[in-house]
Order: sequence, then structure tokens, then C-alpha cells
Amino acid sequence: RTSRSSPGRRARMSAAMSAKARTVVKLSATTRKSRGGTGRRGATTRAANGEKPWGDSTQCVQNGERKEGRPRVSDSLTTPIVCTSTYHFKDTEELIAYQEGRYGSFEYGRYGNPTTKACEEKIRQLEGGEDALLSASGMCTATTMLLALVPAGGHIVTTTDCYRRTRQFIQTFLPKMGITSTVLDPSDYDGLEKALKENKCSLYFSESPTNPYLRCVDIERIVNLCKPTGCLVCIDGTFATPCNSRALDFGADLVIHSASKFMGGHNDVLAGVIVGKKEAVAACRQFHNILGGVIDPHAAYLVLRGLKTLSLRVERHNDSAMRLAQYLEKHPKIDKVHYPGLPSHCDHEVAKKYMKGFGGVVSFEVKGDLWATAKFIDSCELPYIAPSLGGVESLIEQPTVVSYWDQGPEKRAEIGIKDNLVRFSTGIEDYVDIEADIAQALEKI
Repeated sequence: RTSRSSPGRRARMSAAMSAKARTVVKLSATTRKSRGGTGRRGATTRAANGEKPWGDSTQCVQNGERKEGRPRVSDSLTTPIVCTSTYHFKDTEELIAYQEGRYGSFEYGRYGNPTTKACEEKIRQLEGGEDALLSASGMCTATTMLLALVPAGGHIVTTTDCYRRTRQFIQTFLPKMGITSTVLDPSDYDGLEKALKENKCSLYFSESPTNPYLRCVDIERIVNLCKPTGCLVCIDGTFATPCNSRALDFGADLVIHSASKFMGGHNDVLAGVIVGKKEAVAACRQFHNILGGVIDPHAAYLVLRGLKTLSLRVERHNDSAMRLAQYLEKHPKIDKVHYPGLPSHCDHEVAKKYMKGFGGVVSFEVKGDLWATAKFIDSCELPYIAPSLGGVESLIEQPTVVSYWDQGPEKRAEIGIKDNLVRFSTGIEDYVDIEADIAQALEKI
């Protein structure tokens, strides 16, 4: 023990350990050198492979996605989802060509996306328009269109029966910009003529069919009144879809849709689109690029996919809704049915002029008060109690509760929303199951 702990013994052990450590360090350095240094490939090895002498981090970022590695996607059967926020150019000359309109690209994600562009082009052709612009939601489309096309101090003509948030924007936000509005019954064409004479109208805007009473407007008559005054005509065709009605064919300048509804068709996406004359859409696009209501490419793909079955689904929606409307109109516990395909609907003749099918939504009034109507809805087992429409699942709602509960009875009466009103969006379930479920629920009130 004494000899092992002597100073000489400790010195010899220390010298041996140091020598061993120097050997390990030397070997480690040699290994690193052969692998390209601390985290880098050797220039000789890289050059021999025809690769750039980049370090690990640079390789992680750059490799496999430049010219030599990026896969060819044009052969993909389905349109790829392009997830990028910006676009690159090979050189300054190409960038200048883009700026001068000689090279097609998008520059930045807020200005366009290949997936979104494919969806826009599909909708443009379905509607027969010159251009189309997809955005993050139906309301984004509507508000962008209104702000882009109506100048400060301008005047809008719109209709009484419409989506609540659209009315809210027109009547509470636009006045802050000095924009006034005339709100008319959808069939008040004398009132439209008067408004055009008394105001410098920039835009006529109406849904057709409307929400929730499914009123339909005479598009050609409206165009003939508005065109001489320079007033643009925009129709919200969400409830119709281009499979049932194409407003542009009858002279409208623009048509908009909440693509969240029938176009998407599966209750899984939010989107909006505006289609029509190139100059008008361009004005909307310019403002859209500033506001930034950009649709995510994944959402654009969902709309694109939904559009592929739009015609098939709309055919089923049309058929089920018509049969349901006819069934309900004869039912003793229903006061009134609102469906443009029925001869009893006040705009049936107008609807026949402009629509090939009458849509998948039926509104009706239950014989009873608010709570009897709520009991009927709660007794339904097939449809979901939910807002929205146009999806594969049937949806049912009581507008008083879903959209206007905060308004109070007096205000609801003023805008025509009845407590016993029900809106039913037919899905693509078997019609016999839809009818059977409605029948059993009506028996419980």
C-alpha cells in the first residue's frame, strides 16, 4: 500500500494516462477529419460525389429539394397540396419577368397558391365566369367584395331576407364609411327602380334563394334596371350552387358562394369564393391581397375534392328536399312550407325561370310556439342540431335559437323571424329515413 501511493508511483500512472488520452484524442481527430471535420463532410469526399461542401445544418435545409432533388408533381393524379408561404425565382431576370406578367408564379402566399388556383379555376368554369377568387370564408368573400366595390359615400341596394351577418355588416359597419343602403323585399322591383333614381348606387346585392325563406329574385329584371345606371349586380348563389343556377348567364356581374356549404359538401371546411367579370374580381383580389383573408391550401384542397362530387350530391339534395317539402305541405302539424320548388311558394315562377333544381334546404313553420317547435327538433334523431347547410349530413335548426336568440321577440318579429320556423338542410341519407324521422318527431308535439 505504501509503495502504490508513493509520489513516484503516482507520477508514473499520471504519465501513462496522459499518453493514452493523447492517443484517444489523436484517433478522434483522425476520425472527424475523415468524416469532414466537426459536423462537416470533407471537401474531397463531397467533391468526389459532385456535391457542395455543406455542413450538416445546411444539408438538412437544402438537400433533396433543389433542382436535382425536387420530385416532379405534375404526374400526380390528385392536385398536390402546396404548403408554402413564399415562392423563389432562379434569377433576377425571372423575377422581373414575373413582375411584368411574362412569367407565371405567385411571389408570396397571400397573393396565390397552386392548390388554391386549381380550385378557383374549377369554380370559375362551373359558373361560367371570367375569373374567380377563393378566400378564407363566405363572410370574408362578402365583406371583401363590399369593401372593394362600394366607395366611401356609396349606396347599396340589398334585400330583407338574408344571412344575418351580411345584414349586420351592411347596416352597422359600412355606415362608418358613409355608405348607405336601401333594404327591399326581394320582389320589390319598383322599390329598386326608385332607389336607383334617388341614389348613386354602386351595387345591388341579394341571395337567391335567400336565407331562411328561400326567396328568389328575377335576375334579368334586376340587371336591366341596374345596368343603365352603372350599378353592379352581385348574387349570392350559395343555396343554389352552379349545378342549379348560374346567375352570370343572366347578366349578373358577380356571384359569390359560401364554399363551406354545398361546394365543400362535408361540413369540414370554411371557404368563400367570388366569380364573375375579370375587372370586378380583380378589384376584389387587389383588396383581398391587402386584407389577407387567405384560404389555407389544405382547405382549398378540401373544397376542390368536394367539388368533384358536387353534381351527384346536389341531385340527391334536390330530390330529397322536394319530396320532403311535398310531404310537409300535406302534414296537419305544419302551418307553412317555404320551398321554391312548390307552386305555393311566392317566387315559384321566378325560381322555375332561373333554376334547374330547387336546392337542398327546406324551411317550414310548425303549428305551435317556440317551445313546441324546440320539442319537435329535439325529438329528431337523424339530423344534427347545427347551423350551416349543404353537407352530406342532414342538419336542422330553429333560426330563433341558433341565429337570433339575442334579438328578443320584438326585433325578431321586425325582421320576419318566426319562433316556429325550422330550417332543414337535407343530407344525402336515404330519403325514406329522413321522412320517417321527421314523422316520428312531429308525432311527439
